[in-house]
Amino acid sequence: MLKIDALKPRAGARRRRRRVGRGLGSGSGVYAGRGRKGQKARAGPGPRPGFEGGQTPLSKRLPFRRGVRAAGSVMTGGPPRRRPAEVSVRALTRFPAGSEVTVGTLVEAGLVDRGPVKVLGGGRLAHALVVKAQAFSKSAKQAIEAAGGKAEIVR
Repeated sequence: MLKIDALKPRAGARRRRRRVGRGLGSGSGVYAGRGRKGQKARAGPGPRPGFEGGQTPLSKRLPFRRGVRAAGSVMTGGPPRRRPAEVSVRALTRFPAGSEVTVGTLVEAGLVDRGPVKVLGGGRLAHALVVKAQAFSKSAKQAIEAAGGKAEIVR
């Protein structure tokens, strides 16, 4: 059985602290691993990150950029584009046959919380609906029209 008083670290897990500046015989005396003269040989933390010894830093040498960088795209100005809320055709089956489905009715049903809306394929529609949204995928449009409904794009 394992006892707390018998616990000890694995072999080689704990190493002795390197004592520098303790004479020539220690192997790290004289300059104590800091080399000879210069800023890094002196006491204190040294230069701040990005400091290039007085030379104009890289951040200032590069041309000024502004805007938002989308993942894997060229830098564009202005705020990032708002992606449409997505609804599948399967979710539209809860509406009664012949009804008109708009962004407002989708919000009331709790399927989306805001517009614009894009209707995506995925599932089949059993009855005809008139669906008004900002965008449709090809498969969603086909599924709506196959059920005898209409897919109308609104701006």
